[in-house]
Amino acid sequence: MCTRQRVFILIFYATFFCATAPASAQTGGGLPDSPSQSSTRPPRDDASSPAAREVSWASLPKDFLRDQKLIWFSFPNQLAHGHHWLPALAVSGTTAGLIVADPHVMPYFQSHSRNLDPLNDTFDSYITTAEVVAVPASLLVAGYARQDRYQVSTAILAGEAYGDSAIVDLAVKAITRRQRPSDVPPGGSFRGTFFNGGKSPFKGSSFPSGHAAGAFSVATVIASRYHNHRWVPWLAYGFATAVSFSRVTTSSHFPSDVFLGAALGYTVTRYAVLTPR
Repeated sequence: MCTRQRVFILIFYATFFCATAPASAQTGGGLPDSPSQSSTRPPRDDASSPAAREVSWASLPKDFLRDQKLIWFSFPNQLAHGHHWLPALAVSGTTAGLIVADPHVMPYFQSHSRNLDPLNDTFDSYITTAEVVAVPASLLVAGYARQDRYQVSTAILAGEAYGDSAIVDLAVKAITRRQRPSDVPPGGSFRGTFFNGGKSPFKGSSFPSGHAAGAFSVATVIASRYHNHRWVPWLAYGFATAVSFSRVTTSSHFPSDVFLGAALGYTVTRYAVLTPR
């Protein structure tokens, strides 16, 4: 990793943890399975707020199964009864429009890829995966070090959200098997990419973007739980957007892949993971 990449990552994490640091000293030694209110919790959130949910390692398996039930059974049932049609149509319509535009947009990014080398080097596929995973991991370590139950719960929720969005993402990938832009030969057509990629949803399928889904799932948890800190939502969603955009500039994904991945990450997190229990 070059010096520029190290500096960027250090600045990001330093800024993030300064923003989420407790505003006052801890008053209790609360860990997830030892209830105690942390000073980092937004003081004015009621029980229905996404910032109010508390979790523990013991509750995680049951919570995860409940999330999957909401995603695969409750949400389709609600759609069938006429609920949530407007946001569903908005996401579907935008994705469809981007799919139509993909063959016209990708040649531009490929022809200008050299101009975007600094961005692509900083947001390399493996680096971005490590950066996104490092956010909840760092929160977890810092939360235990501070004996901050709220911060540890936030880290567990971020991991739960990442896992939930990954399952949805892989399921769609396995069905669509879309060819990646980088797999299209030079001068080749970007049309007819669906059902034309590899058999594995882990490597050979482009739609939707797993990086975008993971980045926005973690960002949504952080932004919701620390919304009382002015810059945290901007920093979290800004980082997720940069990670997602880099997937297009590196020819790893089409714009439609990235948009749907981001929409899945946000939606799964906001309306399944962060719902009151």
